[in-house]
Order: sequence, then structure tokens, then C-alpha cells
Amino acid sequence: MKGKISTLPVTYRLAVTSRVLAAVVGGYIVAALASVSLSLWLPMARAEAVVTGMMTSFLAYLVAVLWCFACRSAWRAWSGLIVASLVLAAVAGLAHWMGRS
Repeated sequence: MKGKISTLPVTYRLAVTSRVLAAVVGGYIVAALASVSLSLWLPMARAEAVVTGMMTSFLAYLVAVLWCFACRSAWRAWSGLIVASLVLAAVAGLAHWMGRS
């Protein structure tokens, strides 16, 4: 059968692209901030806290990627990542302000 090629709408392609970008970029930011926040707040030796924070960042990245593709819209995925990033940045900033860094 020739001639009948179905293409996806541009809006659908842009929504999927936006989710992929949110998962890759936003997930990385959330994972990095989670790692920093945990390493500053964990009550253990600095080296152990950093390793624990880095190991936990993989879990944070996984959850962020799953969140991006489980949401009903790309806007909701981005907003969830932005809120999580702001909360984690505030937690890290509070640790820095309290002199834990």
C-alpha cells in the first residue's frame, strides 16, 4: 500500500519533546539538588554524607523521569519539577545559611 503515511500532529510531537527535555534536564537538576541537600543535612561524616547523597540522587532522578511521563500534561511535569527544585534549593540554602556547609 503506497501513499497512506499517517503522521502525528505537531502538538503531540512538541508535547513529547517537552516531556523528554523535562525528564533529562529537570531530572538532572532535581537529582543534583537532592544530592547537595542530603549531603548537607545528613548527620554523619562529610565523606559518607556525600556518598549517600550521590547514591540517593540516582533514585531522585528515576522518580523525576517517571513523574514526567506519568503526568497528564507537559505543563504539569515541568511545574512539578520546578516546585521540587525550589524546595530542594531552599533546603540547601537553609543549610548554608545555618553554617552546615
